[in-house]
Amino acid sequence: MSYQSELALEELTISQLVSKGYERIRLKDDQALINNFRQILNERHMDKLNHEPLSDTEFDRLMTQINGKSVFDSAMILRDKFVLKRDDESEVYLEFFNTEKWCQNRFQVTNQVTVNDTYKGRYDITLLINGLPVTQIELKRSGVAFSEAFNQVERYRRHNFTGLFRYVQLFVISNSVETRYYANSDKEINKSHMFYWSDEKNNRINNLKDFVESFLEPCHLAKMIARYMVVNETDRILMAMRPYQVYAVEAIINRALETNNNGYVWHTTGSGKTLTSFKASQLLAKEPGISKVIFLVDRRDLDSQTLAEFNKFEKGAVDMTNNTYTLLNQLGDRSKTLIVTTIQKMANAIKRNHPVMKQYETEKVVFIIDECHRTQFGEMHRLIKQQFKNTQYFGFTGTPRFLENKSQDGRSTADIFEKSLHNYLIKDAIRDGNVLGFSVEYINTFKNEVDTTNEEFVESINTDEVWMADERIQMVAGHIYRNHHKKTRNQQYSAIFATQKIPMAMKYYRALKALSEREGENGLKIATIFTYQPNQDMRDGEVTEHAKDELESVIKDYNQTFGTNFSTDTYDSYFADISKRVKKGIKDQKIDILIVVNMFLTGFDSKVLNTLYVDKNLKHHDLIQAYSRTNRIEKETKPYGNIVAYRNLKKATDDAIKLFSETNDTEVVLSQSYNFYLAKFLKTLSELYKMAPEPSQVDAIEDEEKQKEFVETFKQLSKTLLMMKTFDEFEFNEAVLEIDQQTYEDFKGKYLYLYEMTKRRNDSDKASILEDIDFEIEIMRNDMINVSYILNLLRDINLEDTKERDKTREQIHKLLDKADDENLRLKRDLIRAFLDKVVPNLLPGSSIDDAFMDFEEEEKQKAIELFSKKFEYPQQQLNRLVSEFEFSGQLDRSEVGKPLSGGLITKRKKIDEIQTFIKETSKIYSNEN
Repeated sequence: MSYQSELALEELTISQLVSKGYERIRLKDDQALINNFRQILNERHMDKLNHEPLSDTEFDRLMTQINGKSVFDSAMILRDKFVLKRDDESEVYLEFFNTEKWCQNRFQVTNQVTVNDTYKGRYDITLLINGLPVTQIELKRSGVAFSEAFNQVERYRRHNFTGLFRYVQLFVISNSVETRYYANSDKEINKSHMFYWSDEKNNRINNLKDFVESFLEPCHLAKMIARYMVVNETDRILMAMRPYQVYAVEAIINRALETNNNGYVWHTTGSGKTLTSFKASQLLAKEPGISKVIFLVDRRDLDSQTLAEFNKFEKGAVDMTNNTYTLLNQLGDRSKTLIVTTIQKMANAIKRNHPVMKQYETEKVVFIIDECHRTQFGEMHRLIKQQFKNTQYFGFTGTPRFLENKSQDGRSTADIFEKSLHNYLIKDAIRDGNVLGFSVEYINTFKNEVDTTNEEFVESINTDEVWMADERIQMVAGHIYRNHHKKTRNQQYSAIFATQKIPMAMKYYRALKALSEREGENGLKIATIFTYQPNQDMRDGEVTEHAKDELESVIKDYNQTFGTNFSTDTYDSYFADISKRVKKGIKDQKIDILIVVNMFLTGFDSKVLNTLYVDKNLKHHDLIQAYSRTNRIEKETKPYGNIVAYRNLKKATDDAIKLFSETNDTEVVLSQSYNFYLAKFLKTLSELYKMAPEPSQVDAIEDEEKQKEFVETFKQLSKTLLMMKTFDEFEFNEAVLEIDQQTYEDFKGKYLYLYEMTKRRNDSDKASILEDIDFEIEIMRNDMINVSYILNLLRDINLEDTKERDKTREQIHKLLDKADDENLRLKRDLIRAFLDKVVPNLLPGSSIDDAFMDFEEEEKQKAIELFSKKFEYPQQQLNRLVSEFEFSGQLDRSEVGKPLSGGLITKRKKIDEIQTFIKETSKIYSNEN
C-alpha cells in the first residue's frame, strides 16, 4: 500500500510538472538516459554540427571526457563550453546548459529510472535539462518521517548516483506536506544544509504542490541552477542559495538596472550575508552598463575570514595589501570588474587625486557596502560620494539604524540607502534553523538592592568604583572559571568575554590568568586584545594612556602560551592568529576565553564559539551584534548560543529583540536638509562667539557654570558639524560657515580641556557607595530566546491603561501574523481569541496568566465536546485519554479503540483520527508556551 501511495504521489507530481512545461519521457535505465542525452545534444547543435550528428566514435570520445566525473567536476562541465574534436579534426563548441538565457533549454521529466551499480536503485522523479539529470526528487508518502527521504538519497549518493547522474545539482525531498531542497556534493551532506523554499515575505512553501508551482517551474529551476548556485572552487563544493538570499540579489539587480536609486538589505546577523553580497556583486559586475562593482568593508571587519570567503568565489578579487597603489592599479584595470577593499583605503585612493580616478567621474560604479549600519556614516563616505558621480549604493546590514538606535550623526539607514529591498529578521532565521536561538542567563552581582538600571541613580555614584571593585572582579572571574566547562561542553567550544573598557579587561585578564595558572596544563587558555592607536576615536572606550604597554605584556604571555613571536609591531598578525584560534576546535591550540572591549563583537564568525560573557552595557544593534557571535549553526551539541550577563540587561535584550523583529520603520528618514543644519550651526556659533569671540578668550571664563555652558554649546556645534559633513555639498568654507578650520580646531582644544576639567569635578562630587554594597553572585533569570520567546515579550499587557493595552494587543497580532514556529502555529488562533474576547473585559489588577489558563481550559473542553459529538465517541473516555497523553506522552491504540464498532479498516481509520485529535489538542492547550 505504501508503494502504491508513493507511486500515486509521483503521478500527481509528474502531471503537475507536465502542465508547467516539462516533456514527459520514459527512461528505463541509464543506457536509455545516455541515448536521450545524445539525441538532444545533436538536435540542439544541428547548425554547429553542419547537420551531421555526432558519430559513434565522436560521442564515445565525448562521453569518456564528461561521464562518470565527480559531482564538482560535472558541475563545472555543465556550466562551461565543451570543445570536441570531430573525426575530420575540426573542432566544435558544445553547450550543455544555457546559463545566460536559462528558459531556452529543453526540460524533461521521467520517473522510476533503474540503475544497477553496487546496489540496485530505482529513482522516484528525475528532472532533466538538455538530457542531463539535474534535479532528483525523492518522495515519501505523507506521515513517513521526513528523514527517511534524506537517508534514502544519501544511500543513492554513495552507491548509485554514477555516470550522468553525477550531473544532479539539486535534490528535492518531500513527504507531500514537508518539502526541502539542497545541493549535491562529493562530500558528506549535513541535514542543516536542507533549505525550505519561501515567498518574498519569508512565508514557507512547504506543500509539495505549491513547491512545484513555485520552485520547480522550468525557467525558475534553470535560473536557480544557472544563477543562484555557487561553484566553490577552493573547497570543490556546490552551494545552493537560500530563498531570502535569492530574493535579495534579485531586488538589488532590478534596482541597479531599472533605477538610479540606492537600497539596502536587512538580513539578520549570521544568515549568510557574505554569500548574498558576493553573488549580487558578481552578477552586477557582468552587466555591460556597469564599469566597476566595488565591495567595501570596514577595516576592522576585513579579517582573514572575509578575505578567504570572497577569494573562494572570485580568486584575486580581494585587495589583501595595505598599499593604496594596489587598489589604484585595480581601479585602472578594465578587465577587473569586481574589487573588494576597505572604505579607508578607498578614501586614501581618492585623496591621492590619481589620474586613474578621472574616468569614474562619469562611468557607472556600484558600491556594495558591508555592515552598512556602521560604515555608511562619516567623512570617508562623503569623499567617495564626491568622487564617484554616477554611482549607486547598496548596503547590507543585520542591524539597521532607526529612531531608537540612530547613528552618531543622527541619521537612520534609510537616510543613506533610501529603501529596504529585502528583510530577513532574527525570528525568521531562528525559525528556519539558519541561526541558533539564545539562552540568556542574567546574573546579579550585588547582594543589596542596588538599582543599576536607574540612570539618574547611576549618574550620582562613582560607577567605575562599583563595577571594577576588586572584590566584584574576583567574584565574577571565579564564577566564570568554575562554570566555563558546563557552558562549553568541557572546552569543546570557545567563549568571548565583553568588558566595558581596557582597565576592566586587564583586571579580568589577570584574575582569570591567575586562576588558570593554578591548574597548570589543565588550566584555561586566556587571551585579550584591544586597540591602542594614539589617534583612535576616544569614544570607542578602548584607548587609555598605557594601553600599548598593557598590550605588550599580554602579547608576551600569549607568545609563551602558544609558542608564537608577536609584538605590537606585528599587531595585525597577532589579531589574525587570535581570530584563527578562537575558531579552532582543537583543544590544545584554541583560545578558551578571549577578553575584549569592542573588538570581535561584530563581523566575526566562528562555529565553535558558543558562549558570550558580558560585563558591559549593551543595547540595540550593539547587543544583537554581540549576542550573534554565538549563534552560528554547528552540530547537535550546540543547541543555542549561551549568553551570561553580569549586568541586568533584561530590558535592553527585550527591547533589542523587539526592535529587530519588526519591519515598520525601514524607510523612516531622520535627517533634515543641509540648509537646516547650516542654519543651526550658524545660530550655535553665534552663541559661542558671545561667550568667547576668539579661542584664547575661553581662558578668561572662570565661573564654573559659564564653563559648563561653553562646553555644552561647543558640543552642540560639533554634533551639527558632524551631521553637515555627511552631505555632498559640505566644504569647510569660512565664507559659508563663518569660521575657518584652524579656529574651529583651536576652539575644540579649549573645549576638550574644559570638558576634562568639568568631568573631574563631577567625578570628585560623586558619592562612594562601596561601603553600602555586598557583592554576591545570584542568577536572576534564564531566558531562552526563540520565536515563542519573541511572542511572549509582548504578553505583559498593561490593564491599567486601555490605550496601552490595545496597542500591545495590536503588536501581538502582528507578531502572530509573521511568526511561523510550529508550536506557535498551533496556538495562534487560541491566543488571538484570548486577546480579542477576554483581554478587553479584564479588570485592572486581574491576573492575565490565570485568565489565559482558564480560557485555555474552557476552549479545550469545547473542542473535546465538539469532537465527541461529531465522531460519536464517549466524551468521558476522550477526556481520560487526553489527560493520560498529556501526562505520559503515550497512547494505547487498544484503549482508544475499545468504544468503537465496525469493520477493521473503518475502525483503524477512526483510531488514527482520534489519536491525531488527542495529540494536537494536547499541543494546542498545553500550558507550555
